[in-house]
Amino acid sequence: MNTPVRIVKRLIDCCLSSIGLVASAPLMAIIAVAIKGSSKGRIFYKQKRAGMITGSEGDGPSEFWMYKFRTMVENAEKETGAVLAARKDARVTRIGHILRATRLDELPQLLNVLKGEMSMVGPRPERPELIENLSMAIPFFEERMRFVKPGITGMAQVNLSYTGRMPKNSRLFRFKDTLLNPFDLPETQNSVADDMRTKILYDFVYSAMLEKFGLFLRTDTTIMLKTPFVMFFSRFGQ
Repeated sequence: MNTPVRIVKRLIDCCLSSIGLVASAPLMAIIAVAIKGSSKGRIFYKQKRAGMITGSEGDGPSEFWMYKFRTMVENAEKETGAVLAARKDARVTRIGHILRATRLDELPQLLNVLKGEMSMVGPRPERPELIENLSMAIPFFEERMRFVKPGITGMAQVNLSYTGRMPKNSRLFRFKDTLLNPFDLPETQNSVADDMRTKILYDFVYSAMLEKFGLFLRTDTTIMLKTPFVMFFSRFGQ
């Protein structure tokens, strides 16, 4: 990422996250009441995530605490440990399904953006304890975060479902047989790795867009304009 892009991107992040926190405060209050009234447990959920990689090849990503509204039952991973959320996940609460479908569970991450740990637009950050397994299943998986901050929304998020599954109207759907389960292994059919493999294609494309100022500005603007439509007009259960 060149210097002008880095500076302008940070200025945009500071402005939009500040405005967003103030403007969304009434909505976040309503969400907080809904979460508390529908299930036992905390309102907010804090989870360690892997951030930007700033070092040379072989260096790992930085880590930070990412904030979300709680969408699962309390202590959802007590028995299973760290696992990626799946479609029709039984651990997700009734309110949680709505928050995930509309992406409203991500609103508290505006604070992460203001703190400089995330950006408004960028690849979604994954959990450090899951990255090693994902990197073994997906070549160069960790490289999507090199010199790029994780984002609240991104190119993958406005084009794919919550888990990363490509919809039938996606431009990539014609390449479905090549991208999903490329080794044709029955035991990995419909696996999480398939969804993540699709996501990182968009992440790498986005990283390339950051090399030119005009392209970065158009791309980030387009993604941010599309995000509200994805939030409020997404298909529940997609």
